[in-house]
Amino acid sequence: MKFGKEYETQMIQEWREAYMDYRSLKAIVKQILRHHKQKQQRPPPRPPPPQNGQIAPLPPDNTLGQNEEETVGPTGLSRTISLYRAFSGLTNRARGSPKKSHKQNNPLSSKRHHHYHLFDDDEEQVILISEDEAGSYTTTFLCSAEEGGEMDVQFFRRLDGEFNKVLRFYKQKVESVMEEADELSRQLNVLIALRVKVENPNVVFPDISAVSSAHSSPHSTPRAPATSPMDVIKEVEQTKDKKVYKPAPVEMLDHIKIKIESETPLQTLKCMIMGLTSEQIFSKVELKRAEDLMSRAFVEFYQKLRFLKSYCFLNQLAFSKILKKYDKTTSRNTSKPYLNTVDHSYLGSCDEVSRLMSRVEATFIKHFANGNHRDGMKTLRPKTKREKHRVTYCLGFLSGCAAALAISIAVVVHIRGITKSEGRHQYMENIFPLYSLLGFVAVHLFMFAGDIYFWSRYRVNYPFIFGFEHGTDLGYREVLLVGAGLAVLTFGGVLSNLDMEMDPRTRSFSVITELVPLALLLCLLTVSFCPFDIIYRSSRYFFIGCVVRCVLSPLYKVILPDFFLADQLTSQVQAFRSLLFYVCYYGWAGDFKKRTHECYESDIYKKLYLVVAIFPYWFRFAQCIRRLVEEKDKNNGLNALKYLSTILAVAARTIFEMHKGTYWLTLAVATSTIATLFNTYWDIFKDWGLMNRNSKNPWLRDKLLIPHKSTYFIVMVVNVVLRLAWMQTVLGIKDAPFLHKRALVAIVAILEIIRRGIWNFFRLENEHLNNVGKYRAFKSVPLPFQEVGGNKSM
Repeated sequence: MKFGKEYETQMIQEWREAYMDYRSLKAIVKQILRHHKQKQQRPPPRPPPPQNGQIAPLPPDNTLGQNEEETVGPTGLSRTISLYRAFSGLTNRARGSPKKSHKQNNPLSSKRHHHYHLFDDDEEQVILISEDEAGSYTTTFLCSAEEGGEMDVQFFRRLDGEFNKVLRFYKQKVESVMEEADELSRQLNVLIALRVKVENPNVVFPDISAVSSAHSSPHSTPRAPATSPMDVIKEVEQTKDKKVYKPAPVEMLDHIKIKIESETPLQTLKCMIMGLTSEQIFSKVELKRAEDLMSRAFVEFYQKLRFLKSYCFLNQLAFSKILKKYDKTTSRNTSKPYLNTVDHSYLGSCDEVSRLMSRVEATFIKHFANGNHRDGMKTLRPKTKREKHRVTYCLGFLSGCAAALAISIAVVVHIRGITKSEGRHQYMENIFPLYSLLGFVAVHLFMFAGDIYFWSRYRVNYPFIFGFEHGTDLGYREVLLVGAGLAVLTFGGVLSNLDMEMDPRTRSFSVITELVPLALLLCLLTVSFCPFDIIYRSSRYFFIGCVVRCVLSPLYKVILPDFFLADQLTSQVQAFRSLLFYVCYYGWAGDFKKRTHECYESDIYKKLYLVVAIFPYWFRFAQCIRRLVEEKDKNNGLNALKYLSTILAVAARTIFEMHKGTYWLTLAVATSTIATLFNTYWDIFKDWGLMNRNSKNPWLRDKLLIPHKSTYFIVMVVNVVLRLAWMQTVLGIKDAPFLHKRALVAIVAILEIIRRGIWNFFRLENEHLNNVGKYRAFKSVPLPFQEVGGNKSM
């Protein structure tokens, strides 16, 4: 793999714009290379013809050339090209400072002034690098008078701009992590005091001052203060004879308030009740939660340090690569002085990140891993997820089985003439809705696998956006594997259930085959809630947690995975109705042995048929209201109105489907039109961030991940068309050629799932670009302690 592709692959995508722009610099180098090739192919100029009475100059002798290219001056005298270069002075000092020696002063002294970097005596100086008072570097190209020199000047001007950009960003981030380290130090000090307060250990601490004075002398040298921010946590003081443990100041808890956000409905109610009392309670439960938060904060902070170290190394490597490529193209030696400047700059000389990483490792292992180095480092540095060959093999095997079963179903239907049999209508009304539920789930999995594939291809950091733990996110192969397995089970069940006639003796169908759909549903639910570590348990539990928070939306703090899942559920309305049909068909209003039911005539079923269709939109409505209360953002209120309009539209269409009538038809058309316009506007303008008239890309947005702009316009049109699928209900289209009305309903539902899959990609693309614009590459972990009367954590 070429360095350019590897460089872009290893970037922290949210910091992409802060990296050195290797591609643009490489383009300038290629431009210089093309110019040099054209210059070499150009024929040498012919000497002017002799004038009257003049003698033509003789060709130069080979022995006098001394391997230097010569040219003819206007006076006819032979001169070398080097004589036409700018005069650099009688000594090398005229170009800059004295020759640099490693034993002499460092180029970056304490005072900010110009530094000039020279070549060795046997090398010809090409560039001059200086540093101004603000710490920005400027390179002067000394051969700009040569032919094509303006391209070299452009290269170094662009190189300086990228170098200064990287320096500013790195310095800003290092200062930020140093401040965060101070805050974590204070938080950990409070946590230690809380441990002493809660656990109340029976430990007698010796008098520090007494021990210190006993071993000190008037001639002893005082200890230098610690330079690392994490060194403020001093629990041990070393003396000449032994270690003396310094007790944590428990009195600091009098000025500290434990601030832990509620995560469950019970905790929310408990916090509301405890908020009425002013008494501070320190318990083991609060200590445990504070330790969990601090552990997560340290892990996230360590991840920041690792990212900064990677950012520093990758940029230094990029500068080295592009300068060597430039030297190879121009046959000059500029990489040595420029890389020397990079090494002595803040980017190459700052070791705060490395020292801070070592201190964080030692602190985390001691306080959160019980001194176990292996467990601590395993938490701080989780192993990278490796692709498994058996996943690819099983995916190919199950996909082949699913395709074979689908072909078998088509062959059996054709041979038996099922489409023209008398039991066709009975099968479509009773059995088809049962299997369609599994089909909807499988199609959604396939669409989500496609989303993951394209997110990975265009480097959308979806594991960070969704908040997956490191190494627990599923790739598109794993999701396809689950979908293919579900498809095999579904097609196998359909193939075993294609009997269209009852047994003439019992006047009923086979009980075993009629229970196959129910067995498949129970199998799916069993696997989803299986407590054993099989079939991606961490992902299953993450999904179940999101579902629970969606159902109890007003009582939970809303995060992106929760409302993203709720949006997916709004496209599975027909799946919820199929699940209701399961309960009715195998429950109170169906006789599965004879394939008959009275669900559509049941008043209870009709009411539930409307309620289950509204539930997914209610989840999103409640989430928007919760975010409106917490964030005070009016956009959340408008989003809540959008889902409220959708609820009214779904209710009007469902009632019209049951009762008909002109009134309900008018109401269904009016509410559905308003909801469609509202949802379409929100999809394109808000969720996708498109249709920006003043952007760099007209009517799109400034930043795009897909290089083909026409894709965005096509997707907007497709989204509008698929949004109009509700017209099938109000127009009374129930049947189509060669299609039963139940099949038509299933196709419309699948089209909505496909629209949602398309929406998913562009929704996360917009979220990722927002993170890139704000350089947001880390999760924010709330710290547990807050100073009484203060606005900050400590």
